[in-house]
Amino acid sequence: MENKHQHIILRTKNLSIGYASKKAKTIVASNINIELKKGTLVGLIGANGIGKSTLLRTLTNVQNPLSGQVFINDTDLLKYAPLDLAKAMSLVLTEPLASKNLSVLELVALGRQPYTNWVGNLSKEDIRKVNDALDQTNIANLKHKKCFELSDGQLQKVMIARALAQDTDLIILDEPTTHLDMYHKAYILKLLQRLAKETNKTILFSSHEIDLAIQLCDNLIVMTDTEVVSDAPCNLITKGTFETLFPKDLIAFDEKTGSFRVKK
Repeated sequence: MENKHQHIILRTKNLSIGYASKKAKTIVASNINIELKKGTLVGLIGANGIGKSTLLRTLTNVQNPLSGQVFINDTDLLKYAPLDLAKAMSLVLTEPLASKNLSVLELVALGRQPYTNWVGNLSKEDIRKVNDALDQTNIANLKHKKCFELSDGQLQKVMIARALAQDTDLIILDEPTTHLDMYHKAYILKLLQRLAKETNKTILFSSHEIDLAIQLCDNLIVMTDTEVVSDAPCNLITKGTFETLFPKDLIAFDEKTGSFRVKK
């Protein structure tokens, strides 16, 4: 039975996102009111250029909102000190690694930085968290390999393990399946689904893999030209939300299969 009092890890209140200069504001999306519950997998989807990256940057305090608020564990995001935010939220970004000469173990251990002393020494608890993260992502056998020796799929699992080692309530991933083949796209998203359930962490990811997200996510945040809505995939299908994602001249959404198809 679903817990109606499930803890809210992240929520927004009348959030407006975009860009501001001295002369004008460019609003990408407004009146965003979403809630991310503890232990759920949430996908952020929408057409190219709709504003998914802008929303993620705002939710992670990389970019200020135009108006409204973001709360993590009921604390305004803007009130977090950097170190405290690093203990509440971890990020997996698409930028290339600064150094691929690190071993897998060394890279995953970087997730413990918010907790180590100024020298950076790992405690027994830090080491346990790192090893747990390696086991949870099934990469313990790779821990002594250098990152430049890894495939794209293996490296993505290492980045997820680093976020797990950081031990935050919220993990946010920007396009975690970019550059992966279909098998590894499905593998990574199935891994995230399992981790959300097993670790009770809230995992939010942006993706173009809409069909997979519909199948695997507890909730979806859908960005369209007119609104940002959040709900369970089955409810969004019933409401016809997916039919508004793309122009109808080429792409159609099939409610029976829960997938998109190209019109003949």
